[in-house]
Amino acid sequence: MDSTELILNEDETRLRDAGDATLMGQYDLVTAFECIHDMSDPVGALQTMLELAGEKGTVIIMDERVGDRFSARGSGVEWMMYGWSVLHCLPVGKDDHHSAETGTVMRAGTLKRFAEKAGFCDVEVLPIDNFFFRFYRLNPVCTLLPQYMEKKFDI
Repeated sequence: MDSTELILNEDETRLRDAGDATLMGQYDLVTAFECIHDMSDPVGALQTMLELAGEKGTVIIMDERVGDRFSARGSGVEWMMYGWSVLHCLPVGKDDHHSAETGTVMRAGTLKRFAEKAGFCDVEVLPIDNFFFRFYRLNPVCTLLPQYMEKKFDI
């Protein structure tokens, strides 16, 4: 994974290393479009995204819309995703010796496990209707509901 990013604004364009400690917590929005399933270290990439967004930023992931579990019948889209996985995405993701070996058919539960390991509190599937893609918001901070904030617990 290339850990650089292109920063665009009216005045200048800069190429920056996403691992640069001075960038941590500086972004309002951090995104990854159709790439987490290709990465050999998706947890590490998500950790960097969490650090870039900090507590106040938002992390959005877009990846393939596949079923929540395997089904022999599947849909035409899911079978197409398996084809991409076998021919491209899984081999690319396995390039590193310590690969997660995810492949194209990354189910929502898999992304949730990756996000939790990376330090996110919650993963929300966004209500965006798209035939091929599912959109996720990864929430960096857990907050208690107001009714629980004042409650005292006996331990």
